[in-house]
Amino acid sequence: MGKRDDLIAKYADDLKAKCKMTPDLDLLSKVVIGCGPAIYSADSETVAASQSAELELVRKNFLVKKLGLKDGPELMAAINAVMETYGKSERNKYRAVVYYMLTKHFGKESVYK
Repeated sequence: MGKRDDLIAKYADDLKAKCKMTPDLDLLSKVVIGCGPAIYSADSETVAASQSAELELVRKNFLVKKLGLKDGPELMAAINAVMETYGKSERNKYRAVVYYMLTKHFGKESVYK
């Protein structure tokens, strides 16, 4: 297994253990690939949930640009709901897991087909 496969396994474990979700491994793999090199850097691999600027980037760059959603207050509400599901006390919120949950939340799996 390569490094990306190891990361996909780690993210799938997070979804199961911390988010109480059964991951769609095909979709998770595509989300991980879509994250590009960001997942290989310790700093960009995670989302800093306590930093509003970081959450704004998720909203603008992922939800609006990547998923093609119309901007509105429901986007930030969804991000906050995902952070709540992940667990406020969970220090490492992996970007690929957050993006996966947001993709599922908005039913935008077709973006990754």
